[in-house]
Amino acid sequence: MAELAAARPRALALRVWAFLRSAPGTFVWLAVLLVTTIVMNQFSPRFRYRFVLHHSTNLHELSHNPVRVLISSALWTDGSRWWPYLILYCLFHAPAERRLGTARWLAVVAVSHVGATYISQSVVYYDIRHGTAAPSAAFIPDIGVSYALAGVEGVLTYFITSPWRYVYAAVLIAYYGEALLDTSTFTDVGHFTALLLGLACYPLARGRAEPWDPLVTARSAWARVRPD
Repeated sequence: MAELAAARPRALALRVWAFLRSAPGTFVWLAVLLVTTIVMNQFSPRFRYRFVLHHSTNLHELSHNPVRVLISSALWTDGSRWWPYLILYCLFHAPAERRLGTARWLAVVAVSHVGATYISQSVVYYDIRHGTAAPSAAFIPDIGVSYALAGVEGVLTYFITSPWRYVYAAVLIAYYGEALLDTSTFTDVGHFTALLLGLACYPLARGRAEPWDPLVTARSAWARVRPD
């Protein structure tokens, strides 16, 4: 009996380890975000604001230190909570990495993050040049991982079986499109652009894994929990 009780935690630990190993890039990134979130919360509000500006992918920093801020902005968040990222990364990044492989998943992340950043900041540049935004908009804070997340959400469309993939894609387009039509800030442009870039990464997803059928998963789950 004691041996059985000791085996259960060991089996659970092995399952958790196997889950983490199945998407190493995702969980290393999450670990980095955990550390940087803890560090960020130790800063005073004034220093935090200056720190975020220094690591932001705004026009000023992109024109002086593009590589540094494109990398560093993806390693910090401007929020005080880490657990929402844990949920979102497990729901979207981990499945995408498992199906694409780490290298292709990282390519989608990079394309979405970099592409959406430059396109959204092009909107800021256009507004400044045409007088619809103040010159100070070139220094606006802009860090975080949401562009990469939107891109990965987009590429996951190709790993869902029809017709559910079209429902999933329609929900994503409605979600990001509604914000774009409502407020139309440069971040809204960035999120919608990142989604489109993720959808454009179909060549990276083609033939990588069998599509997931949510109906089959639901039936299997119901079979396990229903009373005999």
